[in-house]
Amino acid sequence: MNQSNLFYKTFNGKKILITGHTGFKGSWLTSWLSLMGANITGLALDPITSPSHFDEINLEKKINDIRIDIRDHKKINTIINDIKPDFIFHLAAQALVKESLNNPRDTWETNVIGTINLLDSCRNLSNHCTVVLITSDKCYKNSEWIWGYRETDILGGSDPYSGSKAATELAIYSYLKSYFNNNSKVRISIGRAGNVIGGGDWSNDRIIPDIITAWNKKKEVKIRNPHSTRPWQHVLEPLSGYLCLAMNLNEGLKIHGEPFNFGPNDKYNYTVLDVANTMSIHWKGGKWVNASNTSFNNESGLLKLNCDKAMELLKWNATLTFEETIKLTVNWYKDYFKNELNTQTITNSQISEYEKIAKERNLNWAQVH
Repeated sequence: MNQSNLFYKTFNGKKILITGHTGFKGSWLTSWLSLMGANITGLALDPITSPSHFDEINLEKKINDIRIDIRDHKKINTIINDIKPDFIFHLAAQALVKESLNNPRDTWETNVIGTINLLDSCRNLSNHCTVVLITSDKCYKNSEWIWGYRETDILGGSDPYSGSKAATELAIYSYLKSYFNNNSKVRISIGRAGNVIGGGDWSNDRIIPDIITAWNKKKEVKIRNPHSTRPWQHVLEPLSGYLCLAMNLNEGLKIHGEPFNFGPNDKYNYTVLDVANTMSIHWKGGKWVNASNTSFNNESGLLKLNCDKAMELLKWNATLTFEETIKLTVNWYKDYFKNELNTQTITNSQISEYEKIAKERNLNWAQVH
């Protein structure tokens, strides 16, 4: 951990609340901020997978680990106003498209009402607090464009997950205009990202866990949508974006209420097939078969983000190439299955490696100041 980069200087010793800290992205963010010396409180349900990245990185003794449903407004309000955090990262969500189709009501309640509960609790804060609300790239109305969606494009959604994320953005906007004006001590911005991959993801119906689980058992993996294109990015990429967003918002950059996309360069198109083939380079004997499922057509075929706004205002851009993203991801699982290192060590070493690469490539946040 580079103790002199901008992130460390911003978050070291600060009171930080993370909702959804037991999830995939949330556990990586918790790991990273813990390395920075932040005073972390996490609000979340128990991990939904076994194994889970959060359970295996053993951070529950290093943070204030509170298991709670984000839909419980009374408890959320009490906790936030007791802690009076300097920063809030809101990641708690139901994040799977297929699960949203099976349980649409839970998805809408968790994603929309959960966010409203957090915003409503922040209304009562008397201290300065910087809030980053994470939605999704799927909040955009997908028109299968060949260019990346911008923050000003129309919101929408053809499935409960996507629709709930678009609705969440409308709820955020209404709170911003009604309760958090430019003189408010609570400063809020929105992060949009999607198709995050990396080690420690064990979710059902996600391409990386599906491939790794099959290959570890020396089986062929069935690829459902081999030609679907996604803005693949390592989990640390959007997290660095969220941290940049919080840092700049806290330092007074006039981005209160603004949404930001975080994704790879939208000029590059990589399909699920590209992911499987590139993974097989780093996993000896890995094979796949085409198992296209025409009965499940709720996932869009093409979805890209334009991240010019983040590059211009936050001086942020993606650090890793597609090949590096895949290699880092596969290597995490390879180290995990070797059982030679504990999971926390594997994760922390990849965070350090990512910071080193970012510094070498002159990313603003990673430089010594």
